[in-house]
Amino acid sequence: MAYLLDPLFLGACVVLCDVLAWRLIPPAHTRQRHLARLAIFVLLTIVLVHGGMAPLNAAPFPGQPIRHFIAQALEIIWWLLAARVLTIMLGTLFLPQAWRGERLFQDVFGALIFVAAVVAAVAYVLELPVTGLLATSGALAIIVGLAVQSTLGDVFSGLVLNATQPYHPGDLVSVDGVDGKVLEINWRATHLLSAQGNLVVIPNSTTARARITNFSRPSELHGVNVTIEVTPEARPQRVLDALDRAIRGCRVALHKPEPSVLVKRMSANAVEYEMTCYVASMADKLAAANQLFDLAHRHLASAGIDLRPLTVAYNNVGRTDRRVRLLSMVSIFQALDEDELSQLAGRMSRHEYEAGQPVVASTDITDYLLLVDTGVLSVTGLQNGENKEIARLGPGDAFGESGVLAGIPMQVAIGTVTGAALYRLDKADLTPVLRARPDVGSEMCRLLSQHKESSDVLAQMRVMPDVKRMGLLQWLQDKMRALHQVGSKDQRQEKTS
Repeated sequence: MAYLLDPLFLGACVVLCDVLAWRLIPPAHTRQRHLARLAIFVLLTIVLVHGGMAPLNAAPFPGQPIRHFIAQALEIIWWLLAARVLTIMLGTLFLPQAWRGERLFQDVFGALIFVAAVVAAVAYVLELPVTGLLATSGALAIIVGLAVQSTLGDVFSGLVLNATQPYHPGDLVSVDGVDGKVLEINWRATHLLSAQGNLVVIPNSTTARARITNFSRPSELHGVNVTIEVTPEARPQRVLDALDRAIRGCRVALHKPEPSVLVKRMSANAVEYEMTCYVASMADKLAAANQLFDLAHRHLASAGIDLRPLTVAYNNVGRTDRRVRLLSMVSIFQALDEDELSQLAGRMSRHEYEAGQPVVASTDITDYLLLVDTGVLSVTGLQNGENKEIARLGPGDAFGESGVLAGIPMQVAIGTVTGAALYRLDKADLTPVLRARPDVGSEMCRLLSQHKESSDVLAQMRVMPDVKRMGLLQWLQDKMRALHQVGSKDQRQEKTS
């Protein structure tokens, strides 16, 4: 049993423990792996020093070739373990926090440390002349460097990118015309995940020379640019005013920095306008751009400004009345024909408001319909016990469908953000149409129950016992008949009999 106390046997057992720890401890348990490697390195150091195998000296047992060879192997392994522990300490304790997620810096420093450990092992353990080795390795390095200079260019470009840190893993960037999310920065290339779900690998040398746009910095501010081409017949100031109202109607746009509109370019066929606003997160950019296009179209149409090119003659025959066009955009009126829409349009009243003026109070029973002709309005109501902005209205938007049709109060407040003009349709104006065509009223109730803009209001009604028993559509139809007195008493008696 004396061999159990042999330092060579103990050293081999420690090395075997290191291999087992590397295989058994999962890579996800980084801290446990680091502690195990540190403990094994300390244990191996104690075994070698007490056994007379100091790593700074030549291996003992010169007269016993096998034992001498094993001692050399253990001392060389000690130097490699020392390099590994030093690399771990460097990456964990000394590297800046921003560099720890970058593999390239840790790989480069680790490679330099391991090269130094190999040179030290050759000099101290094997007692070989280092000068000749360094000279030979220098010549080989020149030859290898010439052979792989493009790869070395990528490596050094990667070092520059990691030092300057124009982006981090997880950032959304545009590199050399390629947009994507940074997945990894390694020795040779930067890996991007494109919007199409493809993996794009860009060499670091190309990235270092390319123009880089980081959409994730600063994290709290992202610009959105939208370009609109308008007929040159329209006066630029009118267009700028309409687009300014449009950009104010975008809910996701930040108030600071202030959004802006400018004339970008003018040609014989069109004038190009650029709308610029800022959003708080990258995820809001697409929604903001879509809202700006939609709002620009509506506000320009409200101002009577066309987007048509002059290369095509414009046909102005049969243009629909403005009020009829507004009514046709309301979902519940899709069941009406052109004559019925014209009849309702003739009964609407127009109201003009200044900026910041209240239109509807939260305590009002909105048994009327509001249609926005021009301007921007803000809708506020209670959400989670707090009074917050729920929506913004622009040209073509309507509010109060459930009130004018079934007498359901909205319980929200509406105020103007800019100067605005609204058309109002009262309950009494809709009653003659519903009495003349009860089937149209039923169809309007069906459209209202399916309209997503009224879902929040109608959701509160679904929990009522009558709604649960009858169903939402039947409940709306009964409310509509009672509010507008659709059907005479004789007709009801005939129906019951």
